[in-house]
Amino acid sequence: MPHDHLLSAYSYHLPAELIAQHPADKRDDSRLMVVNMADNQSSQPHHHRFSDIAAFIGKKDMLVVNNTRVFPARLLGKKESGGKAEVFLLEFPIIDHAAGNTAVASALIKASKRPKPGTKIHITETFYGTVMADQGDGKVKLQLHFDRAVGLAETLRCSGQVPLPPYIERREGCTAEDVQRYQTVYASTPGAVAAPTAGLHFTDELLRTITERGTLFGQVTLHVGYGTFAPVREEDITRHRIHHEYLSISQDTVDAIVRTKERGGKIWAVGTTTVRALEFAAKETGNLRAMDGWCDLYIYPGFAFQVVDNLITNFHLPDSSLMFLVSALCGRETLLDCYNTAIREGYRFFSYGDAMTVITGRSE
Repeated sequence: MPHDHLLSAYSYHLPAELIAQHPADKRDDSRLMVVNMADNQSSQPHHHRFSDIAAFIGKKDMLVVNNTRVFPARLLGKKESGGKAEVFLLEFPIIDHAAGNTAVASALIKASKRPKPGTKIHITETFYGTVMADQGDGKVKLQLHFDRAVGLAETLRCSGQVPLPPYIERREGCTAEDVQRYQTVYASTPGAVAAPTAGLHFTDELLRTITERGTLFGQVTLHVGYGTFAPVREEDITRHRIHHEYLSISQDTVDAIVRTKERGGKIWAVGTTTVRALEFAAKETGNLRAMDGWCDLYIYPGFAFQVVDNLITNFHLPDSSLMFLVSALCGRETLLDCYNTAIREGYRFFSYGDAMTVITGRSE
């Protein structure tokens, strides 16, 4: 078996103090490691601030982002017995438009006893959930009841909390700062339970700087699911089964990517979710196409990229499918060398951490 396909080949030791617990004071003031594979002299990383990213993106290039929006998926409630219950919605609930005041979603529920079908969990006086069925793996099917006059989105906004990743461990929990900062400035389509974190570094001003020179800007939607935190348990990583997430790619974005390729520009994907969306939409026919559907593309070393040239991403958890994806683009040894350098240099890791960009230099 190739070494690149062994789970143990993606381990690294990260000091706990390098796990970012808060965002940088200013979004684009985070650090940026640049790995330029197109540099024939050296692929050694260079150190910058994220605001410097504009200097690397050409005017003929295109920047593609994931515009999913994190919704308040964490709900704190009580069972009718009085016991506490914490609900984590795994997807944006689907409204029953015939009823008008109920919606259904898969969820995880943390309680002293496993809730059975029929169990009611009260979030507020007018908002509660009823367990409909056990779906296995700790998941349940949950029917939510809400005030029709208020609406589901507003009910979640008032009653729910931003679902911060499990490695953000603070005594104060979710704060008002998180409501703003655990969201990209271009987030527009609610449905994610985790942010596409590479995009957290962009400001409106930085995006204007990039696009005013002629660089095209495109958006896809891929709703990041809880599966992004799921551990890989197979030593042979090719046997891992990745989660599926809803995606949408418009014809406008497809047309802009085609124009970029025709004029000799490069496609910059902001985040691993954007990579998965674009490559999935091109995989079946070999040509990128507009689509709405479910993405279950699993990218690991040996994958042949058809759309994405360069990647902007964060530093990911050890032994994770996100590391496999980045390794497929730049090589596992190069990636681990970069991570070791980042640790020595005191970079901040994971969702609120610093960023790196991989410039492949690949030609069509």
